[in-house]
Amino acid sequence: MLEVFEGEPRAVDTHAHQPTSVFLEDAGGEILQDAARKFGAEMETKSYGEMVAEYREAGVDRTVLLGWDAETNTGNPPVPNDHVAEVRDEYPDFFVGFGSVDPLKDDPVEEARRCVEDLDLSGFKFQQIAQGFAPNDPQHRELFDTIEELGVPVVFHGGNSTLGAGAPGGRGLRVKYGDPLMVDDVAAEHPELDILLAHPAFPWEKEQLAVCQQKGNVYMDLSGWLPRYIDDQVLQYAGSVLQDKVMFGTDYPMIEPEAWLADFADHTDYPPEVQRKLLWENAEAFLGL
Repeated sequence: MLEVFEGEPRAVDTHAHQPTSVFLEDAGGEILQDAARKFGAEMETKSYGEMVAEYREAGVDRTVLLGWDAETNTGNPPVPNDHVAEVRDEYPDFFVGFGSVDPLKDDPVEEARRCVEDLDLSGFKFQQIAQGFAPNDPQHRELFDTIEELGVPVVFHGGNSTLGAGAPGGRGLRVKYGDPLMVDDVAAEHPELDILLAHPAFPWEKEQLAVCQQKGNVYMDLSGWLPRYIDDQVLQYAGSVLQDKVMFGTDYPMIEPEAWLADFADHTDYPPEVQRKLLWENAEAFLGL
């Protein structure tokens, strides 16, 4: 599998969650269980040591570990930013820690500063559907002003979400907040803020590609989908006009790295130099590794 990269770091995963109960049971709660039931995913907990071993066996040598705080909108407890920092410190050569702040809480700006200045986290993750907010709402401008000032990147969720899937009313979660055009507004107002749109943004893939092409500070990853299911136009852009702006990601533990990389090898035919960009070079540049 991808023998051209034998002896080199083969991939950097830009999108992984905790495989422990802190995310799979506590922060995820019923909305995550809905997703698991809908798509037949196994949600067995693992230790971080097991996760790291699994990744290294697959040839992935760095992974972004994402925080999670959607407490106001879901009522579920967050994955504490201190916990993300502690796991990062236990495996400093493997994990890149991204914090999370709930924009609907009273102190998101203060918590954002604490994440970077005190915990030394490397960026932020927002899941707008779970968190129940429009990122282009003017009430959140101070938060993104602050993150831009702190000089770290952000990950925004792109597209529909499987959270709450199949439950009556989707448990109140609103798909509209996954529209990449809301993030386009943030990118226009914060040109020094590097933004990664997570996932092929179904059903807004074309909007996502347009935003990534037009905004120099917006990138995207391929997490949350096995390559066989990714829209052909997304894969075509990833190998051509956006080859410097697209990155590998899994959405672990929902998708495991070995399965994603095997599917990538089986269902794409990029030249080696493009594979290198998509699998790790673009991520290393975006993350400053």
